[in-house]
Amino acid sequence: MTTSSSSRLSLLPAALVAVGLAVGGALIGNGFSRFRTADRVVTVKGVAEREAKADLAIWPLRLVVTDDDLGRANAALERNVLQVREFLRAQGFDSSGTEITVQDFRVEDARTMGGYNNTARYIIRQTLVVRSPDVDRVQAASQRVPELVRNGVVLSSGQEYGGGGPTFVFTKLNDLKPAMIAEATARAREGAEQFAKDAASSLSGIRSASQGVFEILPRDQAMGITEESQVIKKVRVVTTVVYGLAR
Repeated sequence: MTTSSSSRLSLLPAALVAVGLAVGGALIGNGFSRFRTADRVVTVKGVAEREAKADLAIWPLRLVVTDDDLGRANAALERNVLQVREFLRAQGFDSSGTEITVQDFRVEDARTMGGYNNTARYIIRQTLVVRSPDVDRVQAASQRVPELVRNGVVLSSGQEYGGGGPTFVFTKLNDLKPAMIAEATARAREGAEQFAKDAASSLSGIRSASQGVFEILPRDQAMGITEESQVIKKVRVVTTVVYGLAR
């Protein structure tokens, strides 16, 4: 083998390495280019809201009587229960059916409590609970509770279920979900399309999407107003969508 041939052979590995580095560098460069392209995304949120009417009312009426004689206290409680049942019957409720139930009968001896010298010895409590899909009737009846008080019935409305008065519940959320999710997603796409237009680009499809939690809120959002006290509520959902942007 001649000296010139030997020199050419010795240069061949170096040349191959150089070509390899050049090709590898080109591939790496293209890879970073694709990565940067993949990073061209826009994240948008879409909101959907609906007004919804409660379809269930839960109205607890807690009776309280006190007396130094347990028998008299119990008799007074029974009279109060009859008066409340009669009141509810007059408002259109079926007092003998499933709309009204009696719960939470308790007798307390004030001698075992502090302040007995200033109270009657026995305290008896019992709760009547109205559970009805006729939310308008329950709401109207709850406005007339002072009639019971004027007739000598001592009670407190609510407490066990939150604030005073009935609790109004919306149970048909699943009926709203499909349409609201579709609306929220459409709103998100509108926002993404506007962003792409402003950026002189176009959308290249959804990269990811997530649905927020459905919220049931008071329709009238003011201090002191709670969702459970309102017959008409606001249902809200927020959808987050990540869109790709084309070059």
